Amino acid sequence: MYQSLTLIHYVSHAFGQRYELPIPLFLFIFGGAAIVFLTFLFILPTKVKKQKKDVATDENQITDKPIKVPFAIASIILLTLLILTGIFGSQEVAENIVPTLMWLVIWIAVPLSCGVIGDWTATINPYANISKIFGSPKLRRAVLGRSEPLTWPTWLGWWPSVLLFFVIACGELIFNQTATVPAVTAWALIVYAIVCAFFALIYGSNWLTRGEIFSVLFATWGKLGYFRFGEAGIRGFAGGLVVPFEASVSRISFVLLLLISVSFDGLLSTPLWSHFEHKLPVAFIPGTKDYEMLAVAVFLLLALAIWLVFFGFAYAVRIAGKFHDSQLKTLAGLLPSLLPISFGYLLAHNIEYLIANGQLLFPLIGNPIGKESWPLHLPNPFNDSFEPNPHLLPSAFFWYLAVAVIVIVHIIAVVIAHRHLSNTSKNKSLARRAEYPWIAAMVFYTMLSLWLLAQPLVKEKSADPESKPAAVIMQQNINKDS
Repeated sequence: MYQSLTLIHYVSHAFGQRYELPIPLFLFIFGGAAIVFLTFLFILPTKVKKQKKDVATDENQITDKPIKVPFAIASIILLTLLILTGIFGSQEVAENIVPTLMWLVIWIAVPLSCGVIGDWTATINPYANISKIFGSPKLRRAVLGRSEPLTWPTWLGWWPSVLLFFVIACGELIFNQTATVPAVTAWALIVYAIVCAFFALIYGSNWLTRGEIFSVLFATWGKLGYFRFGEAGIRGFAGGLVVPFEASVSRISFVLLLLISVSFDGLLSTPLWSHFEHKLPVAFIPGTKDYEMLAVAVFLLLALAIWLVFFGFAYAVRIAGKFHDSQLKTLAGLLPSLLPISFGYLLAHNIEYLIANGQLLFPLIGNPIGKESWPLHLPNPFNDSFEPNPHLLPSAFFWYLAVAVIVIVHIIAVVIAHRHLSNTSKNKSLARRAEYPWIAAMVFYTMLSLWLLAQPLVKEKSADPESKPAAVIMQQNINKDS
């Protein structure tokens, strides 16, 4: 019943009819960029209160807190039930709760919640609890004959979490026809539990801090949230950003991937990508292995390109401000201004998808395995009589919300960068000079973000009235085939 609604997401995050803009798209794009630039001109001469030193001098977000046994047991039991549901339940994506819970709740909704209230997940994250159990000195002594873990290699840095994030993002965006199959998701959860147990046994808490993807992901978003939940920083929105990011290629890569992955998702919804697909040889038809490998390569190239773009802007900041810090430290110091942009883009790009597909959770809670043999029969909306409404809110609402969110987070980014450069520059003159290259980066990404967000959501009056979004065309093909 709900399969068609779910399938649309894996082609595009747009739903329903596109909104016809009352004015040309370029006016929205340049208007948003102008607001960001005017904000920069307004705050440029303002004085910044010197930040207190040593709120935290080193980044160690996921502290080695004692395990809370009741929460650990409950989280591992729930993970086990989720795995069993994925393996033995219905293999229809829309009828099994596992794909919706994994790809909508855990991968999108939970990170957004951490970005608002802070990282509340530490005690109930089953993989963090598995890592703590297998990382205990007693178990290590019993298995390996030694209590102390091996030293985490310096060259390894945050690369395990970078790799895991990239793999999961590819599963969502490229290999979704396979990755969203309930049994495939369930077996992936099993494999990852084994990975966590193995590396925690060898490396202890360092695995939890730098390798365990969900702990690192939620803690990174939690830097934006209001509450700290025992982590370093000060109370208040973006209070965790006073703790500097580690000036390493791997840590910078992880933070940038939060932004790059959503940008790539947006790219897949553009006419530019559609035209690119039409020009490909027959062997690269969407859904084939060759096409998927090509998409992975494009994802990697986009990640490298955006990495180099921000590296170049940070280099310009370093030269203009005459900083003596290394290039990596300069870029790491500017990373806190990019995290709100990543959050805003994640919210703006997924809000319609969350509202539309989130409705599927009601009947899925009533019958999580998606089989008639399920013994419980709950009333509406927790049964098959519930009809999700993909047009709950008009497309115009999501477009104007997206514009507002993108502009606001870029303004916040400008303020954060202004505060950082004012605190680190030798004098006011150099601080102002250093800000100009970074505002250029902010204006550039504001325009790019608005353009990407517009592709699946809106159309201009001059557009062909018969044209249809790629998601609609693909869905029609699916319906024909079925």
